[in-house]
Amino acid sequence: MGALSLIIRREYKARVTNKSFIIMTFLSPLIAVGMIFLITYLTQVNEAGKRTIIVVDESGLFYKEFESTASIDYVDLSPAGLALAKDQVEDNNYFGLLYIPGNIKKNTSGVRFYGNEAPGFATLESIESQISSKLTNEKLLDRGVDLDMIDESKTSISVSIEDFEGARTSKISNWIKAGFGGGAGYLLMMFIIIYGNMVMRSVIEEKTNRIIEVIISSVKPFKLMMGKIIGTTLAGITQFMIWLLIGGGLLICLTLYLGLDPTATKTPVGNMAATDLDKIELILLDILRLPLLKLAGFFLVYFIGGYFLYSSIYAAIGAAVDSETDTQQFMLPIIMPLMLAIYVGFFAVIDNPDGSVATTFSMIPLTSPIVMLMRIPFGVPWWQLALSVSILIGSFLFTVWFGSKIYRVGILMYGKKPTYKEILKWIKY
Repeated sequence: MGALSLIIRREYKARVTNKSFIIMTFLSPLIAVGMIFLITYLTQVNEAGKRTIIVVDESGLFYKEFESTASIDYVDLSPAGLALAKDQVEDNNYFGLLYIPGNIKKNTSGVRFYGNEAPGFATLESIESQISSKLTNEKLLDRGVDLDMIDESKTSISVSIEDFEGARTSKISNWIKAGFGGGAGYLLMMFIIIYGNMVMRSVIEEKTNRIIEVIISSVKPFKLMMGKIIGTTLAGITQFMIWLLIGGGLLICLTLYLGLDPTATKTPVGNMAATDLDKIELILLDILRLPLLKLAGFFLVYFIGGYFLYSSIYAAIGAAVDSETDTQQFMLPIIMPLMLAIYVGFFAVIDNPDGSVATTFSMIPLTSPIVMLMRIPFGVPWWQLALSVSILIGSFLFTVWFGSKIYRVGILMYGKKPTYKEILKWIKY
């Protein structure tokens, strides 16, 4: 056990004392926030500046019907005719021309948009919606329907959502849960890839420099592999805990600043409706009601189990090759389950977190660390969590044993690119 602890301390110290590790640990949250602001800013810049759309309406039904927005200005040139209007668009470099034929009531497919580029989905949907609404009203008028009576009969309903204990939630509560679960799953996938590659590079480096020949004379290959995996895992957990403290601190500061009480789940006195609350406060209360401690705790459990599972494979690959370039042929079997877990999480868990697909993939060890983390915010029975973790631990132990078989032979193999057939032979030794 003494040799294993020395290897763990060496690997851990080598990671956490690295300057880039320290800088990125404290800089990553700032970069993440900066990226959010940058994306918001670029979105605003992309929408800045008005685009002009010329309207030629031969039916006469849509005169001044199109409402200009902050990004689009509609100009009616119906009297000029289609040909002259096209010249105006080209000469003035306008965005496009909307043509509405005179027989629009009978030929609804005759509407055309002329331009050098297709309008965006939102712009096209807005145009179609305005034309459809106007034509619907015209047809109702033709049939003698009183439009004012229809408008007066329209009633808007806003459904307030709360549980049986009186706790209110926002309408986007499921998306908030999906966002936190998906974020945790995606973060875990990135950790597995990043720190797994660290283990693999460390093995390749020591193997290439022939340092491994000295190390292997005083420690068994299995202990060396486990020491690298555990040391790098502890470094990853340290980084995650620092991020968790920084994120938790920011969340607490935001809560205190807004004066929110995360324990206040009952409807206030006076039976205040949810519409009386500020939407941002309601969303923040939804966030604070999430099982954040449970999510953080199981993130560590699945991080350790999933990382150990994949890192043993990464270490075995590093021992089997002589350079990082040779690892590419072995990367697909590792990346595919991770990508599959992300897709299953976003397309199956969000739609039905308790469905058969989501439940099954949260039990399969290669996908359970990501899929189960996405399910936790929606509520998962404890027996499913216990079963998933048990399967993951059992699979991890088997994978470590399996990987150590490859590691102990491959660590001393030089000058030859291994094939899957040769690696299978190593397992039998």
